[in-house]
Amino acid sequence: MSSYDPGTAPDGTPLVTENAPASEGARVGTVVWGLIVLALAALIIISRLGLVVLNGTYVLIGLMIGAGAALVIGGLVSARKRDKATTTRKS
Repeated sequence: MSSYDPGTAPDGTPLVTENAPASEGARVGTVVWGLIVLALAALIIISRLGLVVLNGTYVLIGLMIGAGAALVIGGLVSARKRDKATTTRKS
């Protein structure tokens, strides 16, 4: 078995390149699913306190519409940001 790792030099030190991609932060899908979970938890708490009576079907439809819109908008924003980063080359 070989211990060769293309990310390290022969002496084991990590290679650093100038064109290494920077950390891009959280993914859009992760943020959207986190917001869905938080929204469901808030709705469950509100309904258990008796402040509002919720219809489960309408709640799910609303969450799916909101999540779909957030994923599409987040994807478009991410693609636009990625396109701006790649057009810095000379033509």
